[in-house]
Amino acid sequence: MTRQQIEDLFTRRQQAMNRHDSAGLSTMYTPSAVVESPTAGRAVTGRAAIEEIDRAWFSGFPDVAVTTEWLLVDDDRVVWLADVHGTDAGGFLGLPATGKPFSVPMVLVCTMENGLISHERRVYDFTGVLVQIGLLKMKPA
Repeated sequence: MTRQQIEDLFTRRQQAMNRHDSAGLSTMYTPSAVVESPTAGRAVTGRAAIEEIDRAWFSGFPDVAVTTEWLLVDDDRVVWLADVHGTDAGGFLGLPATGKPFSVPMVLVCTMENGLISHERRVYDFTGVLVQIGLLKMKPA
């Protein structure tokens, strides 16, 4: 896979995320891909499980949007830094909606295989998101 093909895949990925197209996003992974995500609380395997994680974000944050900061490509490894922001208007993870916004940087560390993502680690401040949207309170110092 060329660098340009990888860049094109991640451009399509950002577009699918901003359209909230969880089914389209899942096609960018190998059938047995593994995603490690704080939202899932563990690693999940397979397109259906990955699609479920993305659907949780899209239903909890109906206005969630992603902006690419930069993309680093090194052979079959990709690191994507993005800014993710939205509003808890749909009730994240089945909890009552708070109407509060959040904004966090997110890093995805990916391994590519045959033009698709075979492994992805999503790194972001999950606790910070929950604090920003008012589901967790910070303890005073």
